Amino acid sequence: MKPTLPKGTRDFLPEEVNKRNFIFDTIREVFVRYGYQPIETPAMEALATLTGKYGEEGDKLLFKILSNGDFLADANKEALAAMDSAKLASSISKRGLRYDLTVPFARFVVMHQNDLAFPFKRYQIQPVWRADRPQKGRYQEFFQCDADVVGSNSLMYEAELARIYDEVFAKLGVNVSIKINNRKILAGIAEAAGVADRFADMTVAIDKLDKIGIEGVRRELESRGLAGSSIQRIEMMLQTTSVAAMRELFADSPTGLTGIEELETVFDYLGANSLSNELAFDPTLARGLSYYTGCIFEVKAKDAQMGSIGGGGRYDNLTGIFGLPNVSGVGISFGAERIFDVMEELKLFPEKVSGGIEVLFIAFDGSTHHYAFECVSKLRAAGIACDLYPEPAKIKKQMDYANKRGVPYVVLIGETEMASGKLTLKNMVSGEQEQLGVEELAGKLG
Repeated sequence: MKPTLPKGTRDFLPEEVNKRNFIFDTIREVFVRYGYQPIETPAMEALATLTGKYGEEGDKLLFKILSNGDFLADANKEALAAMDSAKLASSISKRGLRYDLTVPFARFVVMHQNDLAFPFKRYQIQPVWRADRPQKGRYQEFFQCDADVVGSNSLMYEAELARIYDEVFAKLGVNVSIKINNRKILAGIAEAAGVADRFADMTVAIDKLDKIGIEGVRRELESRGLAGSSIQRIEMMLQTTSVAAMRELFADSPTGLTGIEELETVFDYLGANSLSNELAFDPTLARGLSYYTGCIFEVKAKDAQMGSIGGGGRYDNLTGIFGLPNVSGVGISFGAERIFDVMEELKLFPEKVSGGIEVLFIAFDGSTHHYAFECVSKLRAAGIACDLYPEPAKIKKQMDYANKRGVPYVVLIGETEMASGKLTLKNMVSGEQEQLGVEELAGKLG
Protein backbone atom coordinates (compact mmCIF):
# COMPACT_ATOMS: atom_id res chain seq x y z
CA MET A 1 0.00 0.00 0.00
CA LYS A 2 1.38 3.38 -0.98
CA PRO A 3 1.16 5.86 1.94
CA THR A 4 -0.88 8.96 1.12
CA LEU A 5 -2.43 11.94 2.88
CA PRO A 6 -6.02 13.14 2.43
CA LYS A 7 -6.04 16.19 0.17
CA GLY A 8 -5.82 19.50 1.94
CA THR A 9 -3.84 18.08 4.88
CA ARG A 10 -0.12 17.88 5.58
CA ASP A 11 2.50 16.41 7.91
CA PHE A 12 4.92 18.58 9.88
CA LEU A 13 8.52 17.61 10.66
CA PRO A 14 9.95 18.38 14.13
CA GLU A 15 11.55 21.65 12.99
CA GLU A 16 8.24 22.75 11.46
CA VAL A 17 6.30 21.82 14.60
CA ASN A 18 8.73 23.89 16.67
CA LYS A 19 8.13 26.85 14.36
CA ARG A 20 4.37 26.42 14.63
CA ASN A 21 4.67 26.25 18.41
CA PHE A 22 6.58 29.53 18.26
CA ILE A 23 3.54 31.07 16.55
CA PHE A 24 1.09 29.49 19.01
CA ASP A 25 3.16 30.54 22.03
CA THR A 26 3.45 34.12 20.78
CA ILE A 27 -0.30 34.39 20.22
CA ARG A 28 -1.14 32.65 23.51
CA GLU A 29 1.13 34.97 25.51
CA VAL A 30 -0.68 38.04 24.18
CA PHE A 31 -4.13 36.49 24.73
CA VAL A 32 -3.30 35.69 28.36
CA ARG A 33 -1.85 39.15 29.00
CA TYR A 34 -5.11 40.71 27.79
CA GLY A 35 -7.13 38.59 30.22
CA TYR A 36 -8.43 35.80 27.95
CA GLN A 37 -8.97 32.33 29.43
CA PRO A 38 -8.45 29.00 27.61
CA ILE A 39 -11.23 26.57 26.68
CA GLU A 40 -11.46 23.57 24.36
CA THR A 41 -14.40 22.04 22.51
CA PRO A 42 -14.77 18.67 20.68
CA ALA A 43 -13.56 18.22 17.11
CA MET A 44 -17.09 17.22 16.11
CA GLU A 45 -20.41 18.91 16.84
CA ALA A 46 -24.01 17.97 16.23
CA LEU A 47 -24.68 18.79 12.58
CA ALA A 48 -27.68 20.87 13.66
CA THR A 49 -25.28 23.06 15.67
CA LEU A 50 -23.23 23.85 12.57
CA THR A 51 -25.70 24.11 9.70
CA GLY A 52 -27.34 27.42 8.88
CA LYS A 53 -24.69 29.50 10.67
CA TYR A 54 -22.16 30.14 7.90
CA GLY A 55 -24.27 31.26 4.96
CA GLU A 56 -24.95 29.34 1.78
CA GLU A 57 -21.28 29.07 0.80
CA GLY A 58 -20.11 27.94 4.23
CA ASP A 59 -22.73 25.23 4.64
CA LYS A 60 -21.48 23.59 1.45
CA LEU A 61 -18.03 23.19 3.02
CA LEU A 62 -19.07 21.30 6.15
CA PHE A 63 -17.46 17.89 6.64
CA LYS A 64 -20.23 15.49 7.63
CA ILE A 65 -19.64 12.29 9.63
CA LEU A 66 -21.59 9.16 8.73
CA SER A 67 -23.80 7.83 11.51
CA ASN A 68 -22.48 4.76 13.35
CA GLY A 69 -23.51 1.24 12.41
CA ASP A 70 -25.89 0.54 9.54
CA PHE A 71 -26.40 4.16 8.50
CA LEU A 72 -28.36 3.16 5.40
CA ALA A 73 -31.08 1.62 7.57
CA ASP A 74 -32.28 5.13 8.47
CA ALA A 75 -31.51 6.67 5.09
CA ASN A 76 -34.11 8.70 3.25
CA LYS A 77 -35.06 6.11 0.63
CA GLU A 78 -36.59 8.64 -1.75
CA ALA A 79 -33.46 10.79 -1.61
CA LEU A 80 -31.30 7.71 -2.12
CA ALA A 81 -33.28 6.62 -5.16
CA ALA A 82 -33.24 10.14 -6.59
CA MET A 83 -29.49 10.52 -5.88
CA ASP A 84 -30.32 13.70 -3.93
CA SER A 85 -27.17 14.04 -1.84
CA ALA A 86 -28.39 17.07 0.16
CA LYS A 87 -31.50 15.33 1.45
CA LEU A 88 -29.71 12.01 1.86
CA ALA A 89 -26.94 13.54 3.99
CA SER A 90 -29.32 14.77 6.68
CA SER A 91 -30.67 11.24 7.17
CA ILE A 92 -27.34 9.40 7.39
CA SER A 93 -25.25 12.01 9.21
CA LYS A 94 -26.01 13.68 12.55
CA ARG A 95 -22.54 15.03 13.31
CA GLY A 96 -19.94 17.12 11.54
CA LEU A 97 -16.36 18.34 12.01
CA ARG A 98 -16.31 21.89 13.30
CA TYR A 99 -16.03 24.55 10.57
CA ASP A 100 -14.73 27.24 12.91
CA LEU A 101 -14.33 27.87 16.65
CA THR A 102 -16.95 30.62 17.00
CA VAL A 103 -20.19 28.66 16.59
CA PRO A 104 -19.00 25.90 18.96
CA PHE A 105 -18.05 28.69 21.39
CA ALA A 106 -21.60 30.09 21.25
CA ARG A 107 -22.93 26.61 21.99
CA PHE A 108 -20.40 26.30 24.83
CA VAL A 109 -21.48 29.61 26.37
CA VAL A 110 -25.15 28.60 26.42
CA MET A 111 -24.43 25.19 27.93
CA HIS A 112 -22.07 26.58 30.60
CA GLN A 113 -23.65 29.98 31.23
CA ASN A 114 -24.06 29.31 34.97
CA ASP A 115 -20.34 28.55 35.30
CA LEU A 116 -19.07 31.69 33.57
CA ALA A 117 -18.55 35.29 34.70
CA PHE A 118 -19.73 37.76 32.06
CA PRO A 119 -18.22 39.43 30.14
CA PHE A 120 -16.44 36.15 29.46
CA LYS A 121 -13.14 36.39 27.58
CA ARG A 122 -11.89 33.15 26.07
CA TYR A 123 -9.12 32.01 23.79
CA GLN A 124 -8.99 28.74 21.90
CA ILE A 125 -6.25 27.19 19.75
CA GLN A 126 -7.55 24.11 17.94
CA PRO A 127 -7.95 22.66 14.42
CA VAL A 128 -10.99 23.13 12.18
CA TRP A 129 -12.01 21.46 8.93
CA ARG A 130 -13.49 22.79 5.68
CA ALA A 131 -14.21 20.86 2.48
CA ASP A 132 -12.67 23.60 0.37
CA ARG A 133 -10.63 23.14 -2.82
CA PRO A 134 -6.97 22.96 -1.70
CA GLN A 135 -4.63 25.59 -3.11
CA LYS A 136 -1.88 27.91 -1.89
CA GLY A 137 -2.74 28.97 1.64
CA ARG A 138 -6.00 27.02 1.66
CA TYR A 139 -6.22 23.70 3.46
CA GLN A 140 -8.98 21.35 4.52
CA GLU A 141 -7.52 20.93 7.99
CA PHE A 142 -5.98 23.93 9.73
CA PHE A 143 -5.54 25.55 13.13
CA GLN A 144 -7.33 28.68 14.24
CA CYS A 145 -6.28 30.79 17.21
CA ASP A 146 -9.35 32.67 18.46
CA ALA A 147 -10.02 35.30 21.10
CA ASP A 148 -13.63 36.26 21.87
CA VAL A 149 -15.52 38.34 24.43
CA VAL A 150 -19.17 37.50 25.04
CA GLY A 151 -21.66 39.32 27.24
CA SER A 152 -20.90 42.97 26.45
CA ASN A 153 -21.89 45.50 23.77
CA SER A 154 -18.89 47.73 24.54
CA LEU A 155 -16.96 48.80 21.47
CA MET A 156 -13.90 48.96 23.69
CA TYR A 157 -13.47 45.30 22.89
CA GLU A 158 -13.29 45.95 19.14
CA ALA A 159 -10.45 48.37 19.87
CA GLU A 160 -8.79 45.84 22.18
CA LEU A 161 -8.94 43.11 19.55
CA ALA A 162 -7.41 45.46 16.97
CA ARG A 163 -4.54 46.03 19.40
CA ILE A 164 -4.13 42.27 19.87
CA TYR A 165 -3.84 41.82 16.11
CA ASP A 166 -1.31 44.63 15.94
CA GLU A 167 0.78 43.38 18.85
CA VAL A 168 0.91 39.72 17.78
CA PHE A 169 1.98 40.48 14.22
CA ALA A 170 4.54 43.01 15.44
CA LYS A 171 6.03 40.31 17.69
CA LEU A 172 6.07 37.83 14.79
CA GLY A 173 7.69 40.41 12.50
CA VAL A 174 4.91 40.23 9.90
CA ASN A 175 3.92 43.56 8.35
CA VAL A 176 0.16 43.55 7.95
CA SER A 177 -2.79 45.68 6.96
CA ILE A 178 -5.73 45.39 9.36
CA LYS A 179 -8.96 46.07 7.49
CA ILE A 180 -12.08 47.12 9.37
CA ASN A 181 -15.69 47.60 8.28
CA ASN A 182 -19.15 47.22 9.79
CA ARG A 183 -21.97 45.00 8.61
CA LYS A 184 -24.37 47.89 9.36
CA ILE A 185 -22.47 49.95 6.80
CA LEU A 186 -23.01 47.17 4.27
CA ALA A 187 -26.70 47.15 5.24
CA GLY A 188 -26.69 50.91 4.68
CA ILE A 189 -25.22 50.41 1.21
CA ALA A 190 -28.02 47.95 0.45
CA GLU A 191 -30.62 50.44 1.71
CA ALA A 192 -29.10 53.30 -0.29
CA ALA A 193 -29.07 51.10 -3.41
CA GLY A 194 -32.70 50.09 -2.89
CA VAL A 195 -31.90 46.42 -2.32
CA ALA A 196 -32.29 46.09 1.46
CA ASP A 197 -34.25 42.90 0.93
CA ARG A 198 -31.32 41.44 -1.05
CA PHE A 199 -28.67 42.11 1.61
CA ALA A 200 -27.46 38.49 1.75
CA ASP A 201 -27.12 38.30 -2.04
CA MET A 202 -25.14 41.53 -2.05
CA THR A 203 -22.71 40.55 0.72
CA VAL A 204 -22.08 37.07 -0.69
CA ALA A 205 -21.08 38.66 -4.01
CA ILE A 206 -18.95 41.41 -2.40
CA ASP A 207 -17.13 38.83 -0.27
CA LYS A 208 -15.77 37.30 -3.49
CA LEU A 209 -14.25 40.59 -4.69
CA ASP A 210 -10.63 39.51 -4.06
CA LYS A 211 -11.18 36.30 -6.01
CA ILE A 212 -13.27 37.47 -8.98
CA GLY A 213 -12.67 41.24 -9.18
CA ILE A 214 -15.26 44.00 -9.54
CA GLU A 215 -16.36 42.69 -12.96
CA GLY A 216 -17.04 39.29 -11.44
CA VAL A 217 -18.98 40.86 -8.58
CA ARG A 218 -21.08 42.83 -11.09
CA ARG A 219 -21.88 39.66 -13.04
CA GLU A 220 -22.79 37.79 -9.86
CA LEU A 221 -25.11 40.58 -8.72
CA GLU A 222 -26.73 40.57 -12.15
CA SER A 223 -27.17 36.79 -11.98
CA ARG A 224 -28.89 37.25 -8.63
CA GLY A 225 -31.41 39.59 -10.24
CA LEU A 226 -30.26 43.01 -9.01
CA ALA A 227 -31.06 45.96 -11.26
CA GLY A 228 -28.26 47.72 -13.12
CA SER A 229 -28.94 51.06 -11.38
CA SER A 230 -28.65 49.38 -7.98
CA ILE A 231 -25.41 47.67 -8.97
CA GLN A 232 -23.92 50.99 -10.12
CA ARG A 233 -24.89 52.58 -6.80
CA ILE A 234 -23.28 49.72 -4.89
CA GLU A 235 -20.06 50.00 -6.93
CA MET A 236 -19.86 53.74 -6.32
CA MET A 237 -20.23 53.33 -2.57
CA LEU A 238 -17.69 50.52 -2.42
CA GLN A 239 -15.13 52.95 -3.86
CA THR A 240 -15.63 55.36 -0.94
CA THR A 241 -12.68 54.78 1.38
CA SER A 242 -13.32 57.66 3.81
CA VAL A 243 -15.60 57.14 6.81
CA ALA A 244 -16.59 60.81 6.68
CA ALA A 245 -17.47 60.61 2.99
CA MET A 246 -19.50 57.47 3.58
CA ARG A 247 -21.48 59.28 6.29
CA GLU A 248 -22.70 61.80 3.68
CA LEU A 249 -24.06 58.96 1.54
CA PHE A 250 -26.17 57.61 4.40
CA ALA A 251 -28.52 60.56 4.88
CA ASP A 252 -31.51 58.25 4.45
CA SER A 253 -30.04 55.16 6.11
CA PRO A 254 -30.21 55.06 9.93
CA THR A 255 -28.62 51.62 9.88
CA GLY A 256 -25.67 52.83 7.84
CA LEU A 257 -25.21 55.86 10.12
CA THR A 258 -25.14 53.57 13.16
CA GLY A 259 -22.37 51.57 11.51
CA ILE A 260 -20.39 54.76 10.84
CA GLU A 261 -20.78 55.86 14.47
CA GLU A 262 -19.60 52.47 15.73
CA LEU A 263 -16.49 52.63 13.54
CA GLU A 264 -15.74 56.16 14.71
CA THR A 265 -16.00 55.01 18.33
CA VAL A 266 -13.46 52.23 17.70
CA PHE A 267 -11.05 54.69 16.07
CA ASP A 268 -11.55 57.11 19.00
CA TYR A 269 -10.56 54.38 21.47
CA LEU A 270 -7.42 53.62 19.53
CA GLY A 271 -6.39 57.22 19.00
CA ALA A 272 -4.10 58.48 16.27
CA ASN A 273 -0.94 56.58 15.35
CA SER A 274 -1.27 54.15 18.26
CA LEU A 275 -0.66 50.95 16.27
CA SER A 276 2.48 49.58 14.67
CA ASN A 277 0.53 48.31 11.67
CA GLU A 278 -1.99 49.98 9.38
CA LEU A 279 -5.65 49.97 10.45
CA ALA A 280 -7.82 51.05 7.53
CA PHE A 281 -11.53 51.34 6.78
CA ASP A 282 -12.48 49.14 3.82
CA PRO A 283 -16.12 49.22 2.66
CA THR A 284 -15.52 46.17 0.41
CA LEU A 285 -14.82 43.98 3.44
CA ALA A 286 -17.91 41.78 3.84
CA ARG A 287 -16.93 38.61 5.76
CA GLY A 288 -19.29 36.12 4.17
CA LEU A 289 -20.23 34.38 7.43
CA SER A 290 -23.84 35.34 8.03
CA TYR A 291 -23.66 35.60 11.83
CA TYR A 292 -21.72 38.90 11.84
CA THR A 293 -23.81 41.95 12.77
CA GLY A 294 -21.39 44.79 13.58
CA CYS A 295 -17.70 45.63 13.17
CA ILE A 296 -15.72 43.13 11.10
CA PHE A 297 -11.97 42.65 10.67
CA GLU A 298 -9.65 41.09 8.14
CA VAL A 299 -5.85 40.98 8.16
CA LYS A 300 -3.53 40.59 5.19
CA ALA A 301 0.26 40.32 4.97
CA LYS A 302 1.83 43.21 3.08
CA ASP A 303 4.98 41.45 1.91
CA ALA A 304 3.58 38.11 0.68
CA GLN A 305 0.95 36.99 -1.80
CA MET A 306 -1.51 35.29 0.52
CA GLY A 307 -5.19 35.48 1.36
CA SER A 308 -6.36 36.79 4.71
CA ILE A 309 -4.32 35.62 7.71
CA GLY A 310 -6.89 36.75 10.25
CA GLY A 311 -10.49 37.83 10.53
CA GLY A 312 -13.41 38.27 12.87
CA GLY A 313 -16.16 40.58 14.03
CA ARG A 314 -19.17 41.32 16.22
CA TYR A 315 -22.10 38.90 16.44
CA ASP A 316 -25.25 39.84 18.36
CA ASN A 317 -27.52 36.85 17.87
CA LEU A 318 -25.35 33.73 17.85
CA THR A 319 -26.11 32.50 21.37
CA GLY A 320 -29.80 33.26 20.79
CA ILE A 321 -29.88 30.44 18.24
CA PHE A 322 -29.11 28.07 21.12
CA GLY A 323 -31.62 29.58 23.54
CA LEU A 324 -29.71 32.46 25.17
CA PRO A 325 -30.88 35.73 23.54
CA ASN A 326 -29.49 39.24 23.97
CA VAL A 327 -25.89 38.18 24.61
CA SER A 328 -23.57 39.97 22.20
CA GLY A 329 -20.08 38.81 21.38
CA VAL A 330 -17.07 39.88 19.36
CA GLY A 331 -13.97 37.95 18.40
CA ILE A 332 -11.01 37.55 16.09
CA SER A 333 -9.13 34.59 14.65
CA PHE A 334 -5.53 34.07 13.54
CA GLY A 335 -5.04 31.67 10.61
CA ALA A 336 -2.03 29.74 11.89
CA GLU A 337 -1.36 27.80 8.67
CA ARG A 338 -1.18 30.89 6.50
CA ILE A 339 0.89 32.76 9.08
CA PHE A 340 3.31 29.82 9.07
CA ASP A 341 3.51 29.86 5.27
CA VAL A 342 4.09 33.64 5.19
CA MET A 343 6.82 33.47 7.83
CA GLU A 344 8.52 30.60 6.01
CA GLU A 345 8.42 32.49 2.71
CA LEU A 346 9.79 35.68 4.27
CA LYS A 347 12.27 33.81 6.52
CA LEU A 348 10.92 35.48 9.65
CA PHE A 349 11.42 32.64 12.12
CA PRO A 350 14.28 33.03 14.61
CA GLU A 351 17.39 31.03 13.70
CA LYS A 352 16.78 28.86 16.73
CA VAL A 353 13.29 28.07 17.93
CA SER A 354 12.77 26.16 21.17
CA GLY A 355 12.09 22.46 21.03
CA GLY A 356 15.41 20.84 20.10
CA ILE A 357 18.01 19.39 22.44
CA GLU A 358 20.94 21.50 23.63
CA VAL A 359 23.51 18.74 23.73
CA LEU A 360 24.03 15.15 22.59
CA PHE A 361 26.21 12.81 24.67
CA ILE A 362 28.57 10.52 22.77
CA ALA A 363 30.18 7.57 24.59
CA PHE A 364 33.25 5.66 23.39
CA ASP A 365 32.47 2.21 24.86
CA GLY A 366 30.10 0.24 27.08
CA SER A 367 31.35 1.46 30.46
CA THR A 368 31.41 5.11 29.44
CA HIS A 369 27.95 4.72 27.94
CA HIS A 370 26.55 3.81 31.37
CA TYR A 371 28.41 6.77 32.91
CA ALA A 372 27.03 9.07 30.19
CA PHE A 373 23.51 7.85 31.01
CA GLU A 374 24.00 9.04 34.61
CA CYS A 375 25.30 12.43 33.42
CA VAL A 376 22.34 12.86 31.07
CA SER A 377 19.94 12.16 33.93
CA LYS A 378 21.60 14.87 36.07
CA LEU A 379 21.42 17.42 33.25
CA ARG A 380 17.76 16.65 32.59
CA ALA A 381 17.03 17.11 36.30
CA ALA A 382 18.67 20.53 35.99
CA GLY A 383 16.26 21.42 33.18
CA ILE A 384 18.64 20.93 30.24
CA ALA A 385 17.22 19.28 27.11
CA CYS A 386 19.72 16.61 26.17
CA ASP A 387 20.03 13.12 24.74
CA LEU A 388 22.39 10.16 24.59
CA TYR A 389 23.14 8.13 21.48
CA PRO A 390 21.65 4.69 22.22
CA GLU A 391 24.87 2.70 21.82
CA PRO A 392 28.65 3.31 21.79
CA ALA A 393 28.87 3.10 18.00
CA LYS A 394 31.69 4.47 15.88
CA ILE A 395 32.34 8.14 16.71
CA LYS A 396 31.77 9.22 13.10
CA LYS A 397 28.31 7.62 13.10
CA GLN A 398 27.40 9.37 16.34
CA MET A 399 28.73 12.73 15.11
CA ASP A 400 26.80 12.38 11.85
CA TYR A 401 23.66 11.82 13.92
CA ALA A 402 24.42 14.97 15.92
CA ASN A 403 24.78 16.97 12.72
CA LYS A 404 21.47 15.67 11.38
CA ARG A 405 19.77 16.60 14.66
CA GLY A 406 21.30 20.08 14.41
CA VAL A 407 22.46 20.09 18.03
CA PRO A 408 24.70 23.02 19.03
CA TYR A 409 26.91 20.94 21.36
CA VAL A 410 28.09 17.37 21.89
CA VAL A 411 29.69 15.89 24.99
CA LEU A 412 32.43 13.32 24.33
CA ILE A 413 32.97 10.78 27.09
CA GLY A 414 35.87 8.33 27.12
CA GLU A 415 37.86 6.69 29.91
CA THR A 416 39.73 9.96 30.68
CA GLU A 417 36.51 11.95 31.08
CA MET A 418 34.92 9.25 33.24
CA ALA A 419 38.00 9.06 35.50
CA SER A 420 38.39 12.83 35.95
CA GLY A 421 34.71 13.81 35.99
CA LYS A 422 35.54 16.50 33.46
CA LEU A 423 33.45 16.11 30.31
CA THR A 424 34.62 17.26 26.88
CA LEU A 425 32.10 19.76 25.52
CA LYS A 426 32.43 20.49 21.79
CA ASN A 427 30.81 23.45 20.05
CA MET A 428 29.46 22.04 16.79
CA VAL A 429 29.68 25.37 15.01
CA SER A 430 33.12 26.67 16.03
CA GLY A 431 34.71 23.30 16.83
CA GLU A 432 36.03 24.66 20.14
CA GLN A 433 36.32 22.21 23.03
CA GLU A 434 36.49 22.62 26.81
CA GLN A 435 36.44 20.37 29.86
CA LEU A 436 33.62 20.86 32.36
CA GLY A 437 32.12 18.99 35.28
CA VAL A 438 28.42 18.10 35.16
CA GLU A 439 27.44 21.03 37.40
CA GLU A 440 29.57 23.45 35.34
CA LEU A 441 27.98 22.05 32.17
CA ALA A 442 24.51 22.62 33.56
CA GLY A 443 25.42 26.19 34.44
CA LYS A 444 26.80 26.90 30.98
CA LEU A 445 23.82 25.45 29.12
CA GLY A 446 21.08 26.54 31.56
